[in-house]
Amino acid sequence: MVDLSEEKHKAFVYAVKNQYWYQMYIDDLPIWGVVGKEEEKKYYIYTHKKFDISYNGKQIVDVTLTPERKELLRVGAKIKFTYEVNWKPSSVKFEDRFDKYLDPNFFQHRIHWFSIFNSFMMVIFLVGLVSMILMRTLRKDYARYSKDEETDDMERDLGDEYGWKQIHGDVFRPASNVMLFSALIGAGYQLTSVVLCVITFAILGELYTERGSMLSTTIFVYAATSPINGYFGGSLYARMGGKQWIKQMLMSAFIVPALVCGTAFFINFIAIYYHASRAIPFGTMVAVTCICIFVILPLTLIGTIVGRNLDGQPDYPCRVNAVPRPIPEKKWFMEPAVIILLGGVLPFGSIFIEMYFIFTSFWAYKIYYVYGFMLLVFLILIIVTVCVTIVCTYFLLNAEDYRWQWTSFMSAASTSIYVYMYSFYYFFFKTKMYGLFQTAFYFGYMALFSGALGIICGTVGYFGTNLFVRKIYSNVKID
Repeated sequence: MVDLSEEKHKAFVYAVKNQYWYQMYIDDLPIWGVVGKEEEKKYYIYTHKKFDISYNGKQIVDVTLTPERKELLRVGAKIKFTYEVNWKPSSVKFEDRFDKYLDPNFFQHRIHWFSIFNSFMMVIFLVGLVSMILMRTLRKDYARYSKDEETDDMERDLGDEYGWKQIHGDVFRPASNVMLFSALIGAGYQLTSVVLCVITFAILGELYTERGSMLSTTIFVYAATSPINGYFGGSLYARMGGKQWIKQMLMSAFIVPALVCGTAFFINFIAIYYHASRAIPFGTMVAVTCICIFVILPLTLIGTIVGRNLDGQPDYPCRVNAVPRPIPEKKWFMEPAVIILLGGVLPFGSIFIEMYFIFTSFWAYKIYYVYGFMLLVFLILIIVTVCVTIVCTYFLLNAEDYRWQWTSFMSAASTSIYVYMYSFYYFFFKTKMYGLFQTAFYFGYMALFSGALGIICGTVGYFGTNLFVRKIYSNVKID
């Protein structure tokens, strides 16, 4: 029984007027219902809920909610809420009970298949283009450098030498702000491993059938893969001559959790202010903090120690000059800032359609289940990112600019800029969200999603580019 005071009356009228609905779970099966209905500028609320529950043996396989009994909302009324439950047997198997919630007409639409095919063709085109252009261009470079080596020193000094060979003494110079760079690379390796593991588990185990299983699996896998972060971040920091390895290890271990927890806690304060059900319980926040301190930190420390000892010695194919070579002036489109902005266009194009399906499943409450598509698109994204970053880096090195580490990372990571820009379009044209809480909730978590994607793409781009740079300089005879 609810006494409808003026304040409660306004709240119910507002909910009915704006077509509010609610979501409940019975045995992890979601059910939805509307608060009320508007008729002839009068507002009614449903006071009776009818649950039809189907069972197979001792297991629930289907739940249906039907709201009934409209009652006019008026100040001072006493509203009595009731419900009834009807049980009936069903032949639906327990493992198939989620099939009714899946939307094959949406996720397996012809456009989805076409986008996969389009991205696959882009991969073939890019790989072929990179192979053809770089192999032919590099062959000419090698021939030109071999001819230069046959001339004597006087002719070589008077000659017009240019190109990527001229910066062989600086190309393996440590990146600026090496501590942050190595921390981001370590976090990127870890996040890439987490994405591949979680998608694989989702394909094999159908994680969407259990509420919260995707989030709990992600947290567990992230904590378990912390040694990967420590190994690759710590070894890279050691190879680049870093000395404060404990500080680097702490930054590498907490850079992603700090961003996630900071954003989540900020949104949580807004949720608490609005008394929203999305508010994270205090116990959950304490548990996540304990995981970071007592699980992630020790595992990252172990990975860092192993990485420094096994792979922490510099093994560059060229010596690094004591004095940095001045970077010559170049055309505006060869500047690192322009390369960075252009580098993310094609990778974003390869995942553009999939972003729409992922956004819709997360923000429009559709159950995403086509993880095979997601795995394929993720692999396509990795290949496209590597190809584009290698081309960008080659142009940069050919302009005799040796600042390729950060440029390769940022040109690949700029994909996240376009993803976040697309989230603005999706918010204003595809959702009906409004108000401080919904806006902060949406853009806060979309910033985390875009940032994590940027770290992954940046790490993948640096990984491919590092192999490419080491390969071309190891094949050139340096005097």
